[in-house]
Amino acid sequence: MSNIKLFEEKKVRSHWDAEIEVWYFSVIDVVEILTDSPRPRKYWNALKTKLQAEGNETSQKLGQLKMQAEDGKMRETDVADTATLLRIIQSIPSPKAEPFKQWLAKVGYERMQEINEIHHWVWIERV
Repeated sequence: MSNIKLFEEKKVRSHWDAEIEVWYFSVIDVVEILTDSPRPRKYWNALKTKLQAEGNETSQKLGQLKMQAEDGKMRETDVADTATLLRIIQSIPSPKAEPFKQWLAKVGYERMQEINEIHHWVWIERV
């Protein structure tokens, strides 16, 4: 299930993998929010290179998914699960980092609530 989440009115492309119950978020979108960079892709590439040079395992835990780009086309983009994204956020000096971490926790909590409601209704229907 792919969709858009909003953080302070800015879009964060996301994908819920129901099979393994994990959220994936577009790294570029998060970098753009945290840095206010006019070129978030360039910022992310430089940060990814720096992390790799430092031997940081974060870049090995990234995935790629096709997500809808600003031009409406589906394009491959780096994505990270919540744990990996938190490691990336720690590498970006930003006053928005802490509010973003709280937002990320809220997104996860809301999804777990949805899952619990679905399981609850399935259980009631079976009884």
